[in-house]
Amino acid sequence: MRIAVVIPKYGLVGGAEGFAYELTERLAMRGQFEMHVFANQHRRGKAPVTFHKVPMLRFPRFMRQISFALLAERGIRHGDFDLVHSHDRIFHMHLLTMHGIPHERWIRNVRNKRLTLFDRSVARVERKGLNGPHMRMVLPVSGLVQEELLKTYPIPAPRMRVIHPGISEERFASLDRESCRRQIRTRHNLSESDVVVLFVGMNFEIKRLGLVIEGIAGLIREEGGGAGLKLLVAGKGNPDPYQALARRLGIGDRIIFAGVTREVETYYLASDIFVMPSVFDTFGMAVLEAMAAGLPVVITRKVGARDLLTDGVQGFILGEAPKPAELAAKIALLLNPEYRMKMGEKARATALQHTWDRVADEMEEVYLMQQGLDFGRQD
Repeated sequence: MRIAVVIPKYGLVGGAEGFAYELTERLAMRGQFEMHVFANQHRRGKAPVTFHKVPMLRFPRFMRQISFALLAERGIRHGDFDLVHSHDRIFHMHLLTMHGIPHERWIRNVRNKRLTLFDRSVARVERKGLNGPHMRMVLPVSGLVQEELLKTYPIPAPRMRVIHPGISEERFASLDRESCRRQIRTRHNLSESDVVVLFVGMNFEIKRLGLVIEGIAGLIREEGGGAGLKLLVAGKGNPDPYQALARRLGIGDRIIFAGVTREVETYYLASDIFVMPSVFDTFGMAVLEAMAAGLPVVITRKVGARDLLTDGVQGFILGEAPKPAELAAKIALLLNPEYRMKMGEKARATALQHTWDRVADEMEEVYLMQQGLDFGRQD
């Protein structure tokens, strides 16, 4: 089968980019599929993948999505593809892996902003693609994305299938936990006895770093609570307002901002608890990564990775708008080393059931179900 995979940035930084890369590389190695990637930018892997450069107009901004969709379609028409599988909003496709929620809902309901001309153009491409005559199946990355999609688009159940992202077992296989703990804790002046809560994210506001700081401050204020508790923040963002908040709450010395790191695996292995109480996260790859590293996780029900958790087993699932005290109560339970370790072991076991090879198996099944559909002939 000849498969056209569409993604603006293939294999670069980002959840959708990584998903498309990991999946396509594995399917290409199976020999059953001839994989072609249509992208504006790409990182070449080891698999036999054919790349097609898709130009994109960057100015004016509102033409970015439209130009990519039009020019990707033009390139695809020159090939005789059995299936077009897109990881981005384009006009014509058979399969769409939906990494986000409907764009209008994201802007209005999550970001609480008004739609710009750029947002309207993105929403237009999305509507045309999802309502197009070639669309066969929508593949949301989580149940949360599926719920939000159905609020906007009446997609029949047989035409939807949730396929979660995966994890590479090799990411942690070559790393020694104890040496990682020594390395990272020495680097950031953390002692071996400190209980380190890890926060990983590129958007401190959406992922509610402020709530985490308030929760930890509340726990530390309790008599005997939070002794040796530290917060380690890895990721891109402006630390100044959060450092100021921590100082006001009297825990300025309990928070370390590590910045962006290329060795995030070592930070997972050096930590004890992972928290990500996001306002909204379509999946949250950091949650799955933390689980694979053996950390119990604390998230909200607005994080798509909730699909992989049972509350109180691999971690805790808070409500949509938790109070600092609620977060503090869950962290307090995890201060018990035995309880924390047991929950972390279950988190790791769950994560290892969701490997990229398993995701590739699921996608292969979808492709074979759709075998015989030809993009060019349907036009």
